[in-house]
Amino acid sequence: MSALQEIVVVVPGRLHEHAVQRIGATFKLVRLDKADAALAAPEVLREARAIAAMTTIDAAFIDAFPNLEIIANFGVGYDAVDVRHAGESGVMVTNTPDVLTEEVADTAVGLLLNTVREFSKAEKWLRDGNWVAKGGYRLTPGTLRGRKVGIFGLGRIGLAIARRLEAFGLPIAYHNRRPADGVAYAYYPSLVALAEAVDTLISVAPGGAATEKAVNAEVLKALGPDGVFINIGRGSTVDEAALAAALADRTIFAAGLDVFADEPRVPQALLDADNACLLPHVGSASVHTRRAMADLCVDNLVSWFSEGRALTPVGETAHVAPSATA
Repeated sequence: MSALQEIVVVVPGRLHEHAVQRIGATFKLVRLDKADAALAAPEVLREARAIAAMTTIDAAFIDAFPNLEIIANFGVGYDAVDVRHAGESGVMVTNTPDVLTEEVADTAVGLLLNTVREFSKAEKWLRDGNWVAKGGYRLTPGTLRGRKVGIFGLGRIGLAIARRLEAFGLPIAYHNRRPADGVAYAYYPSLVALAEAVDTLISVAPGGAATEKAVNAEVLKALGPDGVFINIGRGSTVDEAALAAALADRTIFAAGLDVFADEPRVPQALLDADNACLLPHVGSASVHTRRAMADLCVDNLVSWFSEGRALTPVGETAHVAPSATA
């Protein structure tokens, strides 16, 4: 038995099966139905040195494992993990950036196109026999032509979206907490100012307290009656009641959403909106990309325990070093 096979890795709840298989083949895998320490045997709580998860990992769950060293989060967003507490407790947290960047950017552009050009509605028109019975689908009132795009959250994915939309001939502006280095796009110091300057707002912002309901009624009003809002980041960044109202009274033209605040539950007011294109959080959901994410999740564990370093540490825990006994 190798040294890695003696290391207990806890997997609470669902995780990509490829990641589970690799963890089981490399480490001593312990599965729990959910992230509840009461479900773990005392020896598991005592011996576990790692958690691999795509679910909420709170401070209490972290504290239940006295020898925990690393939490490998499946996904680029890690707002479900209490990273501040992990960092203060000397626990490394990793995520899976880069490997999903291009896939999510592709989805964002596809969602934007579908929202303004109504491709899914046009396909339904054809499948329902209306092309034969009633003629061609209506001319769409929406188009990308002449639009100005603002990106809320110009990180890896935001930049990938910007590159794609530049190729469409669209001007790009953005809002971050601070200007991004080496970027020529116009920067706006507030989200309202960005919304006032553009007519197409794409949110790629991470979740968390700092962005909670950042896209609110004021932002949507600033976006205006020709405005299109796209969310490919986190549902928590949007005041969904305000968005539903803005769609209903045509404060904005349309919205395309891949993420929601309380997934998989989508507010009925958004389901009822005929000017909303809704997707079930499929941004990175291809076999190719999810497998790459699974590999990076597990590669972080392997690197941590074999080389003493994490491959993709999150910023809040970048200072954490392996224990002396690792």
